[in-house]
Amino acid sequence: MGCTEGMITIKTNTMLGLGTAALGRPQYINIRKDKNLNPSLESFRQDSFNTLEKAYQLGIRYFDTAPGYGLAEDVLLEWLQTKEDETITVATKWGYTYVANFDANAKVHEVKEHSLEKLNAQWQVSNAFLPHLKLYQIHSATLETGVLNNAAVLNRLAVLKKEHPIEIGITTTGSNQLEVLQKAMDVTIKGTPLFDAFQVTYNVLDQSLETMCNTLAKQGKKIIIKEALANGRVFKNSNYKHYSKLYNTLEKLAIKYHVGIDAIALKFCQQNIKKSIVLSGASNTEQLISNLQANKITLLEEELNSLKKLKITPVAYWQERKQLPWN
Repeated sequence: MGCTEGMITIKTNTMLGLGTAALGRPQYINIRKDKNLNPSLESFRQDSFNTLEKAYQLGIRYFDTAPGYGLAEDVLLEWLQTKEDETITVATKWGYTYVANFDANAKVHEVKEHSLEKLNAQWQVSNAFLPHLKLYQIHSATLETGVLNNAAVLNRLAVLKKEHPIEIGITTTGSNQLEVLQKAMDVTIKGTPLFDAFQVTYNVLDQSLETMCNTLAKQGKKIIIKEALANGRVFKNSNYKHYSKLYNTLEKLAIKYHVGIDAIALKFCQQNIKKSIVLSGASNTEQLISNLQANKITLLEEELNSLKKLKITPVAYWQERKQLPWN
């Protein structure tokens, strides 16, 4: 059964989920076309609520959020209270605090803290999502914070996992994602692996985790893909002339399949990381509808291979990402 938006038929129960970073705060690290950076908080909140409702109507049942996403947890919880649907899954995180106060000119937007105190404080808010809360994640786990060696934190997560029950996961960011994943896989509590799910950055530019993610999926681990559009870098931009071949390849495929470039980029992730949940980062219903066109198509093997040849090194990818502004 599907939903129809104009001439677009969209399947329900898709493997696309909705990430709520753009629904909880107006600014993020990306390249954006629209310049409406200062909507009123009331209108921004209502638009975000409407996007959640449209996502639900179009078949999305997986929603990813975090306290570091500004209003996101609050708006998602408000929307969730309008639903009586056991198939809705919420995944949230702990470890980042949003501090920009919706100021487009803020010098600092978020602060990371992987302490036991922060875990306990943010859990007191996030647990309101139960019983829809199915996955609780360390937000941007890194080797530098030592969180994967912090016995107090890891044991507390194991207790939460047993008490509710929920799955425990991590999200990764940076050029050493592979190393972080390998470290996380070694974490056990009383002989049992702690982590059930891994949310990673993967896209046509940074393909470094493809083999690892498919291996983890075969082991029964849940794989969630974020930043599938490479923070907007998949879209044609005169400031990134070194991606001309990427732009041409994506454009040709988009024309062939009568979908947007975003749908091609999302489908690339879906087909290469089997059984993954790929997150849409849509900030409005128009973007969401365009993203969901990915469910209409299947790329040919030679087309996937042509996109695979366009990857860059993780170091180059993340160095460039660090240059992107909050906007």
